[in-house]
Amino acid sequence: MARIICAGLGPGDPDLISVRADRALRGAAQIAYFRKAGRRGQARSIVEGMLAPGVTEYAMEYPVTTELPFDSPAYIEALARFYDIWADRLASLPGEVVVLCEGDPFFYGSFMHLYARLKDRVEVSVIPGITGMAGCWHATGQPITWGDDVLSVLMGTLPEPDLVAHMQRADALAVMKTGRNLPKIRRALESAGRLSEAWLVERGTMPGQRIAPLAEVDTADCPYFAVVLVHGHGRRPEIAE
Repeated sequence: MARIICAGLGPGDPDLISVRADRALRGAAQIAYFRKAGRRGQARSIVEGMLAPGVTEYAMEYPVTTELPFDSPAYIEALARFYDIWADRLASLPGEVVVLCEGDPFFYGSFMHLYARLKDRVEVSVIPGITGMAGCWHATGQPITWGDDVLSVLMGTLPEPDLVAHMQRADALAVMKTGRNLPKIRRALESAGRLSEAWLVERGTMPGQRIAPLAEVDTADCPYFAVVLVHGHGRRPEIAE
């Protein structure tokens, strides 16, 4: 019977992997990781050069990514079947399997769907990781929150009116799942009066990192690994140094 360890890999820079995750990766005889069909996979790229010779790899290729609307019955059914199949396969493997997960596995990570299917069947442990959005706001060189600031984490897939409402209420913002949603996110920020404060961080902590004011970015050019940030300014007087 398998023992599953999910290793949170952090925001992308291998130097930001925890000691515990590093130890699990280097000692792994079997690893599994998600990827888009025909791609190497971001998680697998992060750990290049860290794995033992002869490690057995299981590439879990998504059946769909952006080809169908994420809330369509066909998309939901395809992904549910995908997670069912891989949960069964991982549970049947002998010995220990280390599953790779970008960021933190319990923060919007795909592993959550496997965890829900495996936790009552086999031994599962999860190693936390630095979230991708934390890596992005550190890349900007300024704090995301001060004092009593309220930080809202939003999904770009939300309806535009919902985005506007959240953006108007929060002091600081981190908007994930940008990509094709970037034009909608930009419109929502403009409606909320926050566009001039917004930054786009692409591939934060990774090679090719780009940080730019969102108002100056072509919204047709936004990769998957990008986060929109609006920094808080503090709702209490700043403490004097």
